[in-house]
Amino acid sequence: MEQQNENIIAAIDVGTTKIVALVGQKDSEGHIEVIGYGRTESKGVRRGAVLNIEEATNSIRTAVQQAEAQSGYKITEAYVGIAGQHIRSQRFTQTKNRNWANDAISQNDVDALINQMREVPTEMGEEVLHILPQKYKVDDEDDITNPVGISGKKLEGDFHIVFGQMAAANNLRRCVEKNGIKVKRLILEPLASATAVLSSDDKELGVALVDIGGGTTDVAVFKNGQIFHTAVIPFGGDIITSDIKEGCKILERQAESLKVQCGQAIVTPNIKNKVVAIPGSGGLKPKEISLDYLAMIIQARMNEIIATVKQILESAGVKDSLGAGVVLTGGGAMLRHITHLFAYGTALEPRIGVPSLYIKSKIEAVTTLPSNATSIGLLMMGFDNNLNDGINNSLRFEKDEKVNETAEAEFAINEKPAEGKKEKPKKGKAIEKITSAWNTAFDWLTTVEDKQL
Repeated sequence: MEQQNENIIAAIDVGTTKIVALVGQKDSEGHIEVIGYGRTESKGVRRGAVLNIEEATNSIRTAVQQAEAQSGYKITEAYVGIAGQHIRSQRFTQTKNRNWANDAISQNDVDALINQMREVPTEMGEEVLHILPQKYKVDDEDDITNPVGISGKKLEGDFHIVFGQMAAANNLRRCVEKNGIKVKRLILEPLASATAVLSSDDKELGVALVDIGGGTTDVAVFKNGQIFHTAVIPFGGDIITSDIKEGCKILERQAESLKVQCGQAIVTPNIKNKVVAIPGSGGLKPKEISLDYLAMIIQARMNEIIATVKQILESAGVKDSLGAGVVLTGGGAMLRHITHLFAYGTALEPRIGVPSLYIKSKIEAVTTLPSNATSIGLLMMGFDNNLNDGINNSLRFEKDEKVNETAEAEFAINEKPAEGKKEKPKKGKAIEKITSAWNTAFDWLTTVEDKQL
């Protein structure tokens, strides 16, 4: 097939703990398939913001090269996710008076109203990232989703505007562009995650998406099918790791692996009187940590995150009107028993959101992990914004003739599951010591980012 007729775009999720690059293809029936997947540890990024250009650039390059090797395409343009505590949102109302009341409102009228929102006042150093229509009003008729074709003299719109710091956005763009990739558009990550895991029914009933990442926890609220509120909590899975490190007096990499392998959000009877043995290093002796103590550390911090989410929902006035409850996604959603804790803390019905409903892939685990929700959502939003009748007429991908079998073989080796991945620890009636099992799990967890929270 000729290159200009192919339907390919790319997306890059630059997170605090991981960077994911995807190459996606859309077929003639509108189905999206991931044909290239790259994932690597994120360096130089903290709480969603780039702090070290060189480290972040190199991390992006690694993920991109993996995706290129697997897809056979060179990425020259991509949709990129943006998040961080610098993000804020605000609702605005804008009005456009028309000359003739009997003329039907056109799409040009709506576009003109939206363009007026680009002139809304911003704080110093900010830029407008998204202008999201919520509802329209024509003369005295309110709650209109699409005013095109309706006659009226006064067109009014309610908009949800997302702002971000220009410096943070430019640093992110610079890291991507240093790899020879043009940033097609920066997209707010919780909006991307929502696209990947929420249905139209969820949005119609009212739902709160909670994306628990490494550096931040992003919240996006939908009502009546439209975005209603967004917020960013400036901590996520990384702070839980930090708490474990301090509370257990162990190394950070040990704390991260301990959280992933043995941690859970609540103390349950089955972990009472059980311990895990941490191997010593650098002359330090091995250390035993009780699993119920570990769960207590995690639960304390998760309770803080949940309390903040609850406060956000109450401040937005939506806590009692979310018919679809709370959808948890992101790496932090993989924590054991997290739905039980959210149900108790918010009095809402929670569930885990995975991006497998709207996209397909032959690559194992791409569409089944909540931690990939953002990158897949970026891909889906990119197709919606960039395609016309299912054909990308301005394709900016070139067939990479330099991607050879050696590169593909190296990628396959990197993606090969470690031995012992499916092994489960043996149960015992007394205190459980699993030093050898821990060594095996630790080696595996430090190389497989798919499990990282």
